[in-house]
Amino acid sequence: MGLVKLPKMNESEIKAAVEKENICRIAFIDKKFPYIAPFQYVFFNNALYFHITDYGKKKKILAKNNRICVAIENFSKDLSDYYFISIRGKLEKVNDEKEKEAIVLKMVSEASKKYSANFLSAHGFEKKEGWKTFSIEKQINIFKLIELKRRIGLRAIK
Repeated sequence: MGLVKLPKMNESEIKAAVEKENICRIAFIDKKFPYIAPFQYVFFNNALYFHITDYGKKKKILAKNNRICVAIENFSKDLSDYYFISIRGKLEKVNDEKEKEAIVLKMVSEASKKYSANFLSAHGFEKKEGWKTFSIEKQINIFKLIELKRRIGLRAIK
């Protein structure tokens, strides 16, 4: 019985997948063990952006170490079609207000089309006010993935 290796995705396949998806997992480096959490992201101007709440473990970890690994995946029910992508880099807080506003508007626009207001709790907001509560006026922390160190994607054998 031979070993089967999954084929690597090329750069255009990776970019198309990153543009298509909008949920990922981020692995943070927390002392001896990684800490992994799900995130919504947006792909804007060839970069990945994330909203990170102003409280909790993730913010504390980032203050000490901003190196992360992002995992993006998609699976069909019978696993006949799937891919997963791993991207290593660093997170940097976005301070430019115009850039931040563009990201928040895109994040809200995409999420409000795909998810109910229940999803707002993942961003630290109550659902009762709806998507309008997720706005630039709330002092939202937006982070950008920078200094990409490695990007790899593997997919199903077709």
